Amino acid sequence: MSTIALDAAALETLVSAAVAAPSIHNSQPWHFKLRPETSTLEVRAVGERQLPQTDPRGQALYISVGAAVFNVRVAARHLGWSPDIRLLPDPAEPDLLAAVELDRPALVTLPSTAELYGAIWHRHTIRTPFTGPPVPAAVLADLVAAARAEETMLDIPGPEETERLLRLTAEAERTNTTDIRRRIESRAWIQEPGGPPLGIPRRALGPQDAAGHLPVRDFSAIDPADHLPPAVFEAHPCLAVLSTHQDRPVDWLRAGLALQHVLLVATLHQVRASMMHQAVEWPHVRWATRDPSHGPGCVQMLLRLGYGPEGAPTPRLPVTESIDPED
Repeated sequence: MSTIALDAAALETLVSAAVAAPSIHNSQPWHFKLRPETSTLEVRAVGERQLPQTDPRGQALYISVGAAVFNVRVAARHLGWSPDIRLLPDPAEPDLLAAVELDRPALVTLPSTAELYGAIWHRHTIRTPFTGPPVPAAVLADLVAAARAEETMLDIPGPEETERLLRLTAEAERTNTTDIRRRIESRAWIQEPGGPPLGIPRRALGPQDAAGHLPVRDFSAIDPADHLPPAVFEAHPCLAVLSTHQDRPVDWLRAGLALQHVLLVATLHQVRASMMHQAVEWPHVRWATRDPSHGPGCVQMLLRLGYGPEGAPTPRLPVTESIDPED
């Protein structure tokens, strides 16, 4: 394709893909603005959707926006561009987290572009038990390679390390549910019928583990009115640990790019993912999640992987509400 129109239809495609990305508590903390004079799509943070109790540093917000940026990159390649992504391009504008330049057509079509673009619409976070066989080593190797492509690390811990990480996550979850400010914030992000499509719908909250072994996040924060009946989760969960070499805002964005790359590759393999962010939310617990045997690294996310139903999409704000009008 020699000429690609950066028009309203292309913008809608790019932003529709972007907003399909996961975000903490489905907060959707992103906004987009097209700069036609430079053929640049700006990706900005929406600060009022940051979770001040759960995410005081903004780490989860940056990861969420990074995941959306990855989807923009995939959609741009799908449309025929060779996008150039600049992270944190202007220190004078701290809410400008990424700029995607769309002024060059792709010389070749990457073999994975169509598959990854299709996976965007089938990737959904799962909060229910996995029921299928263990994830094969070859599939896990593909996920590790996806993270590495974004300059991050994905480790698949063995049984002993998995149990240690589950204990740390359970500790963080207990602290979440007993901290009154966290409880109030968590409940505030449960979607109310007829309200805006932000937050987690009640139908997507997920049950607790009947055996008490797997610490699923309790969004209702020990409010029995919103609890589903407990369910039997897998006895030997498959975890993955996403880490970066450093812990700067740009590294959080890279973690978001990597997270979405991993999730889309998992979707192509029909592997489902459940994000376990609790242990990363408390500094003392997060530090303990590091595996010293793997050298230095900063854990950004824990994932639970397995086989199960595709799940339903979580509602998103209309695309028009995520795009700034032209000046």
